Amino acid sequence: MVDRRSLVKALAGIIGAGFLPLASLVKGAGIQPVSGSRPRDFSYAWLKGRARALAAEAYVSHEGELPQSLKNLSWDDYQAIAFRADKALWQDDDTAFQIQLFHLGLYFQQPVKIHEVIDGQANELAYRQDLFRYSGEQPLGDLPEDLGYAGFRVHYQNNFALDLAAFLGASYFRAVGSEMQYGLSARGLAIDTGMNREEEFPRFSEFWLEKPAPGSQVLRVWALLDSPSTTGAYAFVLDPGRNMVMDVYVALYPRGEITRAGIAPLTSMYQVGENNDRMGYDWRPEIHDSDGLAIRNGSGEWLWRPLVNPANLRFNSFQDNNPVGFGLLQRDRNFDHYQDDGVFYDRRPSLWVEPRGEWGRGSVDLVEIPTVDETFDNIVAFWHPKEPLLPGREYLYSYRLHWGAQAPLRPYELATVQATRTGLGGVVGQKRTYFSWRFAVDFAGGALEMLSKNADVEPVISVSRGEVEITSARPLSAIGGYRAMFDLVPDDTVGPINIRLYLRLGGEALTETWLYQYTPPPVAERQLY
Repeated sequence: MVDRRSLVKALAGIIGAGFLPLASLVKGAGIQPVSGSRPRDFSYAWLKGRARALAAEAYVSHEGELPQSLKNLSWDDYQAIAFRADKALWQDDDTAFQIQLFHLGLYFQQPVKIHEVIDGQANELAYRQDLFRYSGEQPLGDLPEDLGYAGFRVHYQNNFALDLAAFLGASYFRAVGSEMQYGLSARGLAIDTGMNREEEFPRFSEFWLEKPAPGSQVLRVWALLDSPSTTGAYAFVLDPGRNMVMDVYVALYPRGEITRAGIAPLTSMYQVGENNDRMGYDWRPEIHDSDGLAIRNGSGEWLWRPLVNPANLRFNSFQDNNPVGFGLLQRDRNFDHYQDDGVFYDRRPSLWVEPRGEWGRGSVDLVEIPTVDETFDNIVAFWHPKEPLLPGREYLYSYRLHWGAQAPLRPYELATVQATRTGLGGVVGQKRTYFSWRFAVDFAGGALEMLSKNADVEPVISVSRGEVEITSARPLSAIGGYRAMFDLVPDDTVGPINIRLYLRLGGEALTETWLYQYTPPPVAERQLY
């Protein structure tokens, strides 16, 4: 079984580059249906029925059902397989979209069936070697028409050379906004993420792509999800724009009880940033796809939790009832903070989840996994229903995904966190006699710019353990906002300390609520310098 590190490293390398090399033009037919196959009626209702029926059967793995030549491909040889752009699905049609396909091999060893839907009729697409250009050294041999594919990527009329979205590996998919830069990923479903047992990776085993009508600016995609624990029927509606907007409809049919289900899971990377430099050995000052988890909970409170690269696995759960939205955001868009002119972390998209309908009680869960480099997606966030998912039942969820520089929902009436910095506490010029840790949190926006310099702005701070001292909140003209500062004096234990902070004036909140989890070092390692 492919582990998380191998899979996300492969996804980053294959999708993250933006697009595979374009091939020279080759004569011949493009993507065609499987020879001798007949069209079948298709609808989302039919797909849900199929998923429900499949859930009553034992799970069958198709791992490794590939010719030996594909199983043994090296990384370089797999990268040398490029889809021919002139063979794209709908390349010669009057549509706003084109589809290119990913080849099987290396980490992608479970065949995925891909169908084209026209006027409610579905045809499976045949595999053909001449759809790809291969410049590797390992001979591939003759490959069968029923081989299948690994996934697909979506191209749009504004620039057919670049892709807007890609579905590849397990149930992973990515998209871009107007910045045309890949970053974090979404998944169809997460099971047992961050638990003390092996994580399960459900996979999209089949896709159906509806040929858009002339003039249509949306693309409809359906997927069948399969795993040992569940099946599922998914419907996607892709609407490109300044943000890529995806409407997602989910129907799940568990095979067994699922106690740790993750709905609308998001996967990202955080190695080092201004608030956490545990792995700050690189010449670049910051390395991350996302810098924080944003939540608007069911009571209307805005929360911001900066991400960290922890020394040990961290699991945080934010209880809620009918969340308004949550997302992993890349708020810091200053190139100077990253200095990366290769992968451009300052352009990475944020991803906001907007639940549709009532999701009930549960929690937004955040998993932070230690990583030593940027090739490993170590951040996962998802909605976890309070009640387990039970076999023999149908569970329906729908939500909207927004991919792009700006989340569509922002606390305009409140100031937001601009930066979080930490370091040794104490008073400059005075000898330290005990250990403390300093926090400096910058807020901007909302009403802060309109306040007088003498406004009695108060930092409201609470901690789960320890003592708070040297608190302040003062104007910060450089950002047109305020900086809140305080020192935390931990007790002698080393367990995580949860911290909450917001600014208020006359009893009224001026900012969103900043959340943080600080783990103090062992007493023997608390240097005072």
